[in-house]
Amino acid sequence: MSYKRVFRRSTQTKRAVCHLRSLLYHIRALIYLDDVVDEGIAMLRAVLPDATIIAALDIIDREGVMKYKTSWGRHHYEVLGTTSTYTVFPHLDAASAAGSSYCTCPSFAYAVLISENHLMCKHVLAVCLADRLSRCVIRPIEDDDLLLKIAGHVSP
Repeated sequence: MSYKRVFRRSTQTKRAVCHLRSLLYHIRALIYLDDVVDEGIAMLRAVLPDATIIAALDIIDREGVMKYKTSWGRHHYEVLGTTSTYTVFPHLDAASAAGSSYCTCPSFAYAVLISENHLMCKHVLAVCLADRLSRCVIRPIEDDDLLLKIAGHVSP
């Protein structure tokens, strides 16, 4: 695969993620209005597989999105998956219009990063929706404990 094709595919992916973030913003506004929830779900269905949306909503319903907050305002997200707990970084590049995200689950590595079949995994979608809907389980955490939690996901 040539560098031009990789760059073009990368640029297309960034544009798609940018559009998805914009779509999620509009869906948030729609979800607050009880009579148009179906329209918000229809917008999500236009860009994500039904299985991803249903799985993300199921995680939120089971209160599986943990938002750890430090006293100085730093946030750290973890999602209780079916087989493990995954760390989600929903906003890695705040300066980027596209806004990058990352999840430690195998599905993200394969479907998003390697094969580029999906824009995000169910865990990233669950964090985005739960955070926007104020449905995260908020847990205060000390600075040192947060450092240990993050360091636990970094290979030496």
